Amino acid sequence: MSEAPRGPRERMVFSAAQLIRRDGVAATGLREVAAHAGAPRGSLQHYFPHGKEQLVNEAVAWAGRYAGKRIARFLAGLEEPTPSGLFAAMAAQWTDEYAADGFAAGCPVAAATVECASAGGSTQEAVAAAFTAWRNPLTEALTGMGVPAARAASLATLMISTLEGAILLARAARDTGPLTTAVRELGPLLDAAVPPPP
Repeated sequence: MSEAPRGPRERMVFSAAQLIRRDGVAATGLREVAAHAGAPRGSLQHYFPHGKEQLVNEAVAWAGRYAGKRIARFLAGLEEPTPSGLFAAMAAQWTDEYAADGFAAGCPVAAATVECASAGGSTQEAVAAAFTAWRNPLTEALTGMGVPAARAASLATLMISTLEGAILLARAARDTGPLTTAVRELGPLLDAAVPPPP
């Protein structure tokens, strides 16, 4: 199923997310976003009257929704869904990208968090909401696999935290080993959260 073509506004939000994940928020300029999106520079003011902060916030929100939607796709690709299998699929997205394209890019939500969260304000709220947009579908997926509801949210937080840390370590070392280690070590703990059948 092909994705519907993006309009100029959507292209700019997508481009901002791609540039932030590669270069960070501070190094992502509005001119670069417009050029990457193939949009006229004047359209930035039209679509984002509150400037770069608005564009960054919308790019972060897009990234959170994208990560949340990926959970269903990962589950659909698993022959027998398990918490460890889901986490392995989440990590494989990154190991595959790094094998194909190198280690230049990370998570745009993490990049925005590192650069902007201490300042508070709307970007801090945007990154918090983006992580929630990712964590909620992950929590639901774990519950659907039998993880007790009281534990599913905590494990979803652990999975995202572990994945983000492994991404950072993989980029620093230019090696997918941290992602492989995270999958191997966290998998048994995740599966142990599913009570055995009576």
